Amino acid sequence: MRLAEDVRPVLCVGLAAIDGIVVETGDSVRPEIVIRTAALRELYGGLLPSEIAPLQEARTLYKSVGIQPTRTRPSSEALLRRILKGGELYAINNAVDVCNLASLEFLLPIGLYDLSRIRGDVTFRLGRAGEEYPGIRKGPVHLTGRLGLFDDEGPFGSPTSDSLRTAVTGDTDSLLVAVMATSSYPRARMREHVARFVDLTTTHCGGRAPCTGLLHTSRDSRSSD
Repeated sequence: MRLAEDVRPVLCVGLAAIDGIVVETGDSVRPEIVIRTAALRELYGGLLPSEIAPLQEARTLYKSVGIQPTRTRPSSEALLRRILKGGELYAINNAVDVCNLASLEFLLPIGLYDLSRIRGDVTFRLGRAGEEYPGIRKGPVHLTGRLGLFDDEGPFGSPTSDSLRTAVTGDTDSLLVAVMATSSYPRARMREHVARFVDLTTTHCGGRAPCTGLLHTSRDSRSSD
């Protein structure tokens, strides 16, 4: 897993591989989402996204690769906007619900992928002309000039939207998680985010995380147990 040269100066990614999980529908994550939603509405209700300080990290990441975040929004901002407008987050499955909760806690975009559907090495880079993938419950996600995740079969994720090919379903038993921020994001805080995501996942989905780490400008940092 690596950062390509075109994104290495601007990107920090917190990573975890989590295996042995059980994906199922239900409301186990719902109470925590309700509490978090109420707190965010209390903190940020009535404010514009540009006035919410924690959203600026993901916006800065987008701007650093030439993307206007008011036109193509980070997934974390899209979630927050939805609840601030009075909307609710639909329960999908326990793994996806954990991802949504974590994204609302960190206010950073998080990619969640079925690890078994990823082929070969993973590279974070800018998309080339014509590169795209089918989104989840949406049309093609275009990646020309945009940050994405790529394996041997092509693109499968971005900070905006995950792909149908690597979507988490009831058959998923292993995950790749990617928390994305700028290269200046504090390393210790990113490690805390990864640990929190792993804890939420193992609490609600079971499993264990044999490998976690960071990808960032100076070097790759991984740990395993």
